[in-house]
Amino acid sequence: MNNVKMLVRSAILVFAVSMLGACAPEVGSEEWCTSLKEKPKGDWSGNEAVDFAKHCVFK
Repeated sequence: MNNVKMLVRSAILVFAVSMLGACAPEVGSEEWCTSLKEKPKGDWSGNEAVDFAKHCVFK
């Protein structure tokens, strides 16, 4: 019974941490623009480049 409780608690903790880590800033927000500026341009997707130009360069 203790093993089941420990397993359930561990699963809940892993789920909670993964949900918090999955939060990304909204596209076009100041935080998003800053995080994309720090990301190497070679790692940008085509959509990220278009969104960056639209929201961060040509406001």
